[in-house]
Amino acid sequence: MAANPAMKRPKSKRSPTFWQDTVRGYLFILPVVLGLIIWTFGPMLASAYYSLTNYKIINVPEFVGFQNYIELLTKDRVFIQSLSVTFRFGIMYVIGSQIVGLAIATLLTQKVRGLTIFRTLFYLPIIVPAVASAVLWKYLYNKDYGPIDGLLTSVGLPQINWLGSPESALFALVIMAVWAGAVTTIIYVAGLQQIPEELVDAAKIDGANPFQRFWYVTIPMLSPTIFFNVVTGIIGSFQFFVPAFIMTEGGPVRSTYFYNYNLYEKAFRWLEMGYAASMAWILFAIIIVMTMLIFRSSPLWVYYEGEAR
Repeated sequence: MAANPAMKRPKSKRSPTFWQDTVRGYLFILPVVLGLIIWTFGPMLASAYYSLTNYKIINVPEFVGFQNYIELLTKDRVFIQSLSVTFRFGIMYVIGSQIVGLAIATLLTQKVRGLTIFRTLFYLPIIVPAVASAVLWKYLYNKDYGPIDGLLTSVGLPQINWLGSPESALFALVIMAVWAGAVTTIIYVAGLQQIPEELVDAAKIDGANPFQRFWYVTIPMLSPTIFFNVVTGIIGSFQFFVPAFIMTEGGPVRSTYFYNYNLYEKAFRWLEMGYAASMAWILFAIIIVMTMLIFRSSPLWVYYEGEAR
């Protein structure tokens, strides 16, 4: 007998403790929600307003509309220079960190003795504080008594004024940032361990050499991991600040004058909080646009297992 469509299903009865459980659930998530509102969304809305004002901390904010943004994009040459430095650093860092991270991760997935020791050693940069790491690298790069230049002279090579020359200072910071990218290596190790062994074995049976197996099997299967590391690497490169602040102070000749260092000086040295807030929102927009472009390009080169092509 066919069911009558007009018949309504009986409403399920609520548990006697429904409202008590609901209130308890909201109370549990309340600290997180309040934290987001007070410490994240609140400051974001405040900075959005201050970016439209002439705000010097000691004075009352004066609304100026989009004047800060117009001046940044059309008149401020230092802003353009800091943005250029950050872009050049980001390109070198993202490419270098992916190559080095993947190479080390490949070595760390080999079946050799003492593998856990090597994994621990490569994880050490994560637990070293950023300030301590910057001080250490500043000593290593010292042209008078630094061990890096000492090693170069011992093998007959000329010394390099790593942090004192505009030609090498930015590259020196790239090397340091790549060294500190242990998270990238760890993520690649996890990605490599998820590649099915049968795919590699099938490639061996078909006569593929090690390079062909790496290029046609490992890289496509690892592309989601590469995608994740590239996105996080770009975001991290635009947030680079501590090493430049401690090691070079933006020099020499502003060759390491990063966007965040410029923002820091505008806000806390010159007390131009409204101007700095507008810089922060431009940086936010740049990161959003670049992330969206990478996401839009992902169908062309990112392979997801089981996804129809």
